Amino acid sequence: MGPGPSDVSPRVLAAMARPTIGHLDPEFIRMMDEVKGMLKKLFKTENELTLPVSAPGSAGMEACFVNLVEPGDKVIVCQNGVFGGRMKENVERFGGECILIQDEWGTPVDVEKVKAAFAENDNVKALAFVHAETSTGVRSDAKSLCQIAHDNGALAIVDAVTSLGGIDVDVDGWGIDAIYSGTQKCLSCPPGISPVSFSDKAVEAVKNRKTAVPSWFLDKNLVMGYWGGSGKRAYHHTAPVNSLYALHEALVMMEEEGLENAWARHQKLHNALRAGLEAMGIGFLVNEESRLPQLNSVLIPEGVDDAAVRTALLQNYNLEIGAGLGNLAGKVWRIGLMGTACTQRNVMLCLDALENTLAAMNAPIKTGVAAQAAAAVLAE
Repeated sequence: MGPGPSDVSPRVLAAMARPTIGHLDPEFIRMMDEVKGMLKKLFKTENELTLPVSAPGSAGMEACFVNLVEPGDKVIVCQNGVFGGRMKENVERFGGECILIQDEWGTPVDVEKVKAAFAENDNVKALAFVHAETSTGVRSDAKSLCQIAHDNGALAIVDAVTSLGGIDVDVDGWGIDAIYSGTQKCLSCPPGISPVSFSDKAVEAVKNRKTAVPSWFLDKNLVMGYWGGSGKRAYHHTAPVNSLYALHEALVMMEEEGLENAWARHQKLHNALRAGLEAMGIGFLVNEESRLPQLNSVLIPEGVDDAAVRTALLQNYNLEIGAGLGNLAGKVWRIGLMGTACTQRNVMLCLDALENTLAAMNAPIKTGVAAQAAAAVLAE
């Protein structure tokens, strides 16, 4: 129950054990087409350039920036946690001019600051922001931010690593131009694959570059020869066949459950976890209206040894929760409720394990009330 990777379903693990076939085998190509179709539904898009990058979410991020940012391009980057900082690094490494907007960690991106940044800067090529910040558990208003970008003639680049499959992500409805995610969060796959999608407007920007894409492997002009539409596929790289089996099975499971049902499951079980934690006396970093159900940053009680608690949970309950990052280290725990790990059993296990561990350390919490508070929510 950390911030990822999440638990992997036995069905997904079994899919990975299927015989490895060639990456240009007709059956594998048929499966590739199914993966693309299911990813389009998951992203809520008709974008033709929707595919899984054969590398983890960080490569999906780099694929977006290396294809869209050229030397001298102005990019407004919003940082309200660790991963906005990585966007800044990408812009600068590819020669772009980064216009950085910073917000306090645990708060969403300030829409008014973004409007002001566009008013103060001409010829901005793109706006980049994290939809669901894994380091804090905060959700930003992607729809409004994309609208601001488009009102100013800019592309919208979005990090959806933690949001995809856990909360609403609407690529076409919000006007997202480039988006990347990861398989190891709410899709409950092993790490190593990054779903991405580029709008027609973004594809045109890639085709009209003045300079060549500096990464051969991530150049979308080349990758589409392999992941393109119907017809003959051009060899680009040897795809991670068994990892794509896993993604295919995870997407089948998502379709079986229904996307909106998956969102509702994450929200209800978050509500139960929240009720139990608050009854115990443990608060949250993020305000309720901006809080992610799948990634819960909770405040460590006064006088409690962060590492000692996490070690005890792991040793005594086989339960992993995440530490705080950056300036939140030692101040928060990050409790994940993602995909296959988002279950009633896990919520109750987490509450019981935390209560027992903290009580044994004489932490300032209330005992004997968490499970009852969570159960009341689950019974609704």
